Amino acid sequence: MDLTLPLDNSAIERILPHRFPFLLVDRIIELEPDKRIVGIKNVSLNEWYLSRTADGDAVMPPTILTEAVAQVGAILILAKPENRQRLPFFAGIERVRYRRPVRPGDVVVIEANVVRLRSRMGLLKGVARVDGRSVIDGTMTFALGDLPHKS
Repeated sequence: MDLTLPLDNSAIERILPHRFPFLLVDRIIELEPDKRIVGIKNVSLNEWYLSRTADGDAVMPPTILTEAVAQVGAILILAKPENRQRLPFFAGIERVRYRRPVRPGDVVVIEANVVRLRSRMGLLKGVARVDGRSVIDGTMTFALGDLPHKS
């Protein structure tokens, strides 16, 4: 698989099992295997998951933002050839802080850094920023499982 940067939507779909409307990563702009990755999510007004605040503003829910960070981290893990036939499972999150709302028109820059990586488990530190300001940060644990066999 060609991992020439930037990775566009079709390259991301060759790595992640997620598809529209659940794919929350638009582009990968940096990738250092086993170390770090940087991805982009462009938030538009017609996103299906946007919620409304009490004053009527559209915002990206924190759970969806967390999933976007997890997907960028999963691309980092699945980019390794030996992990291509594996499936990452979200095993836990720690010390996640939501700093400010993400709104339509925002470009979310998501970075994940490897804290610990073993054969079937790992720990990533994730941060997402809009205009250089953190909107979420935290630590995510994942487990690698085998893909189900097709009959």
